Amino acid sequence: MVDVFDEVEEQLRSDRYKTLALKSLPVVGAIAAVAVLGVGGWWGWTTYENNRVAKASEAVQATLESYEKEGPTKAFAQFEKLSKEGNAGYRALALMQMGGIRLDERKTAEAVRYFDEAAKIAPDPVMGDIARLKSAFALMDTAPYQEIESRLTPLTGEKSPYRVQAKEALAFAKLQAGKSADARGDFVVLSLLSDASDETRQRAQAAIQMIDSGSAKALPAAVKAAAALPPPVQLAPGQLPPGLQPQAR
Repeated sequence: MVDVFDEVEEQLRSDRYKTLALKSLPVVGAIAAVAVLGVGGWWGWTTYENNRVAKASEAVQATLESYEKEGPTKAFAQFEKLSKEGNAGYRALALMQMGGIRLDERKTAEAVRYFDEAAKIAPDPVMGDIARLKSAFALMDTAPYQEIESRLTPLTGEKSPYRVQAKEALAFAKLQAGKSADARGDFVVLSLLSDASDETRQRAQAAIQMIDSGSAKALPAAVKAAAALPPPVQLAPGQLPPGLQPQAR
């Protein structure tokens, strides 16, 4: 009799499992479908993004070649187009190139604006800090020391990828601002840094000697005088400056 009850109970249990399985089948199928769609969507997005990056890379390379062959004017327009589309890294790179062109043209304010924009959209700290460093360098000869300090100090942290360059720039900014004692301390630190390049240590030692000899006092005036000079005149090959043109007889 016990065997009969066991068989009936086993049958009922089996029927319940079948019913549960039938009820769960649509849910399981939906989950499987979502998983498949998720994998397919991820693959599709990855492929799309890789294609965009490849196209952006080709466009940047073509623009750099155009810069070498046709000059900055045409290249600037192409970089400007690249700065508004595609991968964030290449957009930031295009903005930095635009800033470099404007800096060569002595349009410092515009160059700084492009560098700052590049820093904001940079996809990683390395590229962002490069843009911030370029922006600070562009302002070194014209901006007040407080602004230079506020831009460079965040880049001097131990984890900053360009902390040595930022420390050196800040030391020269102090020297330029007449803060010789503070600058000397920074140069001493730079001359002892194990991760500083040989060139950086040599510049630091030269700056220390200049401060100790007293010749650094003339630096701020020299920098201001150089900044006030007009941009050099661009002459065509064989062309003489206006003051040296032959006089008509």
